[in-house]
Amino acid sequence: MTDLPKENVQSYPRPPALEPVEHRLTVRLGGTVIADSTRTMRVLETHHAPTYYFPPEDVSATLIPAQGRSFCEWKGVAQYFDVIGGSATARAAAWSYEDPTEPFAPIAGYLAFYASLMEECRVGELLAVPQPGGFYGGWVTPNLEGIPKGARGTEHW
Repeated sequence: MTDLPKENVQSYPRPPALEPVEHRLTVRLGGTVIADSTRTMRVLETHHAPTYYFPPEDVSATLIPAQGRSFCEWKGVAQYFDVIGGSATARAAAWSYEDPTEPFAPIAGYLAFYASLMEECRVGELLAVPQPGGFYGGWVTPNLEGIPKGARGTEHW
């Protein structure tokens, strides 16, 4: 079993921090593992569940550029992708920063997945669930404590 230390999302830093992940991460869509890596990075930000980024060479899904972009004050401009894996297509289910700000340069071209749009996301053996609210891409694992942004009543944070 994967042991993850207790972490409180309220103690994560602002501005956010980028760090390597020690555990294998997997993503499943359409009955197929579409991402499998021991070389991921995660972004930790106050009141957010960790967001995990996979190196593109560890992603086997078909990615099709999707409409729209978003801007993060810390990382820059994100591009979205439709994800095709196995027998399923998930619209605007992944994103990437092709030219992130300097502190986040190590994740240039890496891919993050919305847990809510995937069949399954795992940190080690632990099943992750989506960060509340639909907009944020964090993965909530059983070791997390505190209140992640996105739930009703946290919109103003």
